[in-house]
Amino acid sequence: MPRYEYKVVPAPTKGLKAKGVKGAEARFSHAIQELMNGLAGDGWEYQRAETLPSIERAGLTSTTTEWRNLLVFRRLRENDTEAFAPELLPPPEVVSVTTSEPTGQAEKVGDPTVKDSPETTKGASTQETQAPVSEEKTPDHEDGPLDNGVEDTSDIDGVSTTLGNLAASRKDAKTDA
Repeated sequence: MPRYEYKVVPAPTKGLKAKGVKGAEARFSHAIQELMNGLAGDGWEYQRAETLPSIERAGLTSTTTEWRNLLVFRRLRENDTEAFAPELLPPPEVVSVTTSEPTGQAEKVGDPTVKDSPETTKGASTQETQAPVSEEKTPDHEDGPLDNGVEDTSDIDGVSTTLGNLAASRKDAKTDA
């Protein structure tokens, strides 16, 4: 369903002088013609003329009713969703990723800036995967499911002294209150 925006302008009260236009009626119709053609050039379509009451002050305490002649125009309103034209990004390229358990860093395979050093590769088990990563356990990966990016949620062996001291101080604060 098309949606419109409307513009209401006061009708001319005086005629416009122009070459070859003579008489009060001709000047008045020329003024309306110029107004309508000007708005039509901006995409406004003439709808109708209205005469509506306008209550105005007259003096300090009284009001009077004045009748105003108005011209109503409309045009199609641009819908924001139709006018919106996003720039589409290119599809992501498939990157082979190598992860090392001790460092937890991902390296781009074939990247000349990343060098394999004996410290990072010694004793580290690596997995090579293709993006996107699947969570299913596959027969060629006997170590377990592929990394899905979620942190390890297994229980901790012991509580550090810092956390133990914090818990003890909070316990003492609760018993004091």
